[in-house]
Amino acid sequence: MPDFIYNNKVYYNPVEFAMDRIGGTWKMPILWRLKEKVFRFGELKKDIPHITDKMLTSQLRQLEEEGFINRKVYPVVPPKVEYSITEKGKTAIPIIEMIRNYGLELMELEGIKHKMK
Repeated sequence: MPDFIYNNKVYYNPVEFAMDRIGGTWKMPILWRLKEKVFRFGELKKDIPHITDKMLTSQLRQLEEEGFINRKVYPVVPPKVEYSITEKGKTAIPIIEMIRNYGLELMELEGIKHKMK
């Protein structure tokens, strides 16, 4: 039996709900980068290896819709758009940091070397 329904989707536990908001391959890396500074689309694209334009656009939209990031459009030509983290987004940073540290510990246990970023 489901615990609750939100936006017409059934959830069975709070972990599932949270992961639906910030989970996946790209949302946490995006939030992690925005914790330090404001980024433009092209800057994020360069800083996140292997993400496609389509996927970055999709993930930014979802994070904005959920209230984790702000999108500021400047009325200039060519268009200038900046992305920044919101207070709600900042609440996810300690969780992301814990997951990151856990990942580093697991990598060390498996003997995997990784360039830190």
